[in-house]
Amino acid sequence: MPPASFARRATQLSSVMPTSAPADSIAFDSGHAFPGLLPDLTSEAGNALSEFRAETLQYAPRPGLPELRAWIADHMRADGASLNASNVLVTNGAKHALELVCRLMIDEGDAVVVTLPTYFSAIPIIRSFGATFVEVPQDANGMDVDALATVLDRAAAAGRAPKFIYNVPDFHNPTGVTMPFERRRALVELARRYGVLLVEDSPYRKVRFEGDSVPSLKSLDAEGSAVIQLGTFSKLLAPGLRVGWAAGAPDLLARMAQLKTDAGSCPLTQRVILEFCRAGRLDAHTTRVQETYRAHRDRMVRAFERQLPEVSFQTPNGGYYLWLSLPPGVDGDALARRAADAGVIVIAGSRFFANGGGDQRGRFIRVAFSHAGLDEIDEGVRRLAAAYHSLGTGAAAGAAAN
Repeated sequence: MPPASFARRATQLSSVMPTSAPADSIAFDSGHAFPGLLPDLTSEAGNALSEFRAETLQYAPRPGLPELRAWIADHMRADGASLNASNVLVTNGAKHALELVCRLMIDEGDAVVVTLPTYFSAIPIIRSFGATFVEVPQDANGMDVDALATVLDRAAAAGRAPKFIYNVPDFHNPTGVTMPFERRRALVELARRYGVLLVEDSPYRKVRFEGDSVPSLKSLDAEGSAVIQLGTFSKLLAPGLRVGWAAGAPDLLARMAQLKTDAGSCPLTQRVILEFCRAGRLDAHTTRVQETYRAHRDRMVRAFERQLPEVSFQTPNGGYYLWLSLPPGVDGDALARRAADAGVIVIAGSRFFANGGGDQRGRFIRVAFSHAGLDEIDEGVRRLAAAYHSLGTGAAAGAAAN
């Protein structure tokens, strides 16, 4: 098919089908669940396919199963948000929820605010709708709200307000930082004052290892219309079930439901999750997740301290990732390629910069500690360190010589 026949959004896409890494590679790239944590859902699936067969083998209601929406609302109220089932739309994971927000809000040429850097999978979703990106820097406490205020002031003066602000405030992907309370409150107030929707992507909120939970942006949304929260069962329960949600103002969700093309997200997987949660299994499972991933994080931190002290990072209090800052002269893209050759898969930091990254583009790589086992973490870091020292340029060459 000639390229001229493609839509503009497709012209930059590769014509090569994505492939899996070699079977003997160690996966530090995507945030897959640790296999040992995937729950046995045999009983829940059996109930879903027998007692609830008339529900689970039919098309589902577009907003989601009413009982699951009510359970999610209860779950979020326990976390401080003021809402009910009418504030919840079930989706095929959180990325589907983000896509629906984009379909609802973005016309070609509109601007969207993101952090510098931001979640790499969000970038192509937002870009596919013809949006431009406004990047706001962040520090060890997350998005810089003073810099955001300047951005919003200038946009208001130009009559070109961004359509929404996208942020991951809990264990940010990729940096791992968590916004403190005062900055969250200031962020919600800015969104309310300028009338810009705030999209809170919150997949890791319950994957906390230590410290007190900080109120969600949605819980700080007193009027109920400033924030739409994207949630998912993927990072806590089972990513393959593809069940997530959007929580926001009912009028927004009603429009998003009409934009769904799936005739209602899968009722079978919704019912399986609902039965799991109603049986009271989620709390104990959450504790297992927290304990397991804490051990994985600690093992990876020690491995880097031992094998590759040349890189630096901020140890996160939760989530799935370390964001590695490389010494001058070491390129993250080159290191990711060399690491793949050495049998460990990482993601170059350049993929997390919506507008290219400028001089920051090659300074980072992201590594996930979620999927690999403890011994695999040790071996994977050893392979990554060998790849680093094999580059033979800049700081890597100096480190290898010492």
